[in-house]
Amino acid sequence: MTTTARGARRDLGWDVVTLLSLAVFCNYVDRGNLATAAPVMKDQLHLSPEQLGVMLSAFFWTYTPCQIAAGLLIERINPYRTLGLGLAVWSGATFLMGLAGGFTSLIGLRLFMGLGESAAFPAISTILARRLSAERLGRANALTSLGVSLGPAFGTFFGGLVLSRWGWRLSFIGFGLISALWLAPWMLATRHETRSIKGEDFAAGPAFREILGRRAAWGVGLGHFSANYGAYFVLSWLPLYLVKVRGFSLTAMAQEGGLIYLAYGASTWLFGWSTDRLIARGFSGNLVHKANAAVSHVVVAAGLMACAIFPSQGALPGLWLAGIGMGVNAGGKFAMGQILAGARAAPRWISLQNLAGNVAGMVGPAFTGLLIEVLGGFTAAFVVASLVSLAGALAWAVLTPKIEALDWSPAPREAAIPSH
Repeated sequence: MTTTARGARRDLGWDVVTLLSLAVFCNYVDRGNLATAAPVMKDQLHLSPEQLGVMLSAFFWTYTPCQIAAGLLIERINPYRTLGLGLAVWSGATFLMGLAGGFTSLIGLRLFMGLGESAAFPAISTILARRLSAERLGRANALTSLGVSLGPAFGTFFGGLVLSRWGWRLSFIGFGLISALWLAPWMLATRHETRSIKGEDFAAGPAFREILGRRAAWGVGLGHFSANYGAYFVLSWLPLYLVKVRGFSLTAMAQEGGLIYLAYGASTWLFGWSTDRLIARGFSGNLVHKANAAVSHVVVAAGLMACAIFPSQGALPGLWLAGIGMGVNAGGKFAMGQILAGARAAPRWISLQNLAGNVAGMVGPAFTGLLIEVLGGFTAAFVVASLVSLAGALAWAVLTPKIEALDWSPAPREAAIPSH
């Protein structure tokens, strides 16, 4: 490692990491706002469960494929500008959803929101991979991943309160404006990094084809898909489930849903912090990361299955258990990708990994809506989400090789045989 690289890593302060976490927070408040508003919007706009599932999935129709474009944009204009541009697009789409007239316009704005939010995780992971050592990635990814849980907690709790008092339109307008406020401190905090970046600093890494040729890419991609399937199932359908099936009022839904996400957040930080501590004390990073991943998927599967088997007594404890399980590997799945890819391959690697993970968002919410409409309940949906989570434990433990930096240097050419 060069002196310049070491210095660059020391220069990334926790103020920037905190702003990255706030970006993820805004990301998940805005993308989850539709799920929170669904119980009211469903009745006012006369939406069927299948239509609602399509609306929830529409976000991922652009979010998922545009991961590749985000990785390429990072190499062209750097991750700092890419993240700012993405947030401006998705906060504007959120604001406009509050003015939408019906199903078609809401679908269109969800597509724009997905386009903007596709920049977030490739940009954030590139910044962390290039500026932090492996020993700091656990806490840094845990802090940024706190937004994954605290965003829905905030959105579900305060969004539910706004919903019950002033209606669903104001919740979109308000959250869109709040997200846009993030841009000012981001531009101030990163102006030095943006100005000092040279063109070659983000030159293209290994080709997408080369990354896809690595077994590790398929392991983390499938693991990420499985983790996201359960997370998006809860994020997309928890408010409607609590109100329509469990009989909660909007206020009670907001409180209970918010507490489940807070448990998710506490688990995220605890395991991110403990991961760095264990590695610093000499434990194998490979063992610690893989153990967290396996435990996470098994716990999530158990929690979701409890909701299916014991719908009356086990639903809320099961959801709490699933939330805690999701936090165990929330930051770890990105840290493992960053370690495997290294600084050079991070933009394209994380783009592909997040693409694979978010195929779950493209198919999961819509498939869940179809199951609910055809079978008339949530039981089958909980069983499917549980089984997908268990498959993720195998992907991390068996398919993913040792968690260590991969070698991206060109393969040596064979020496030519001298002619006589």
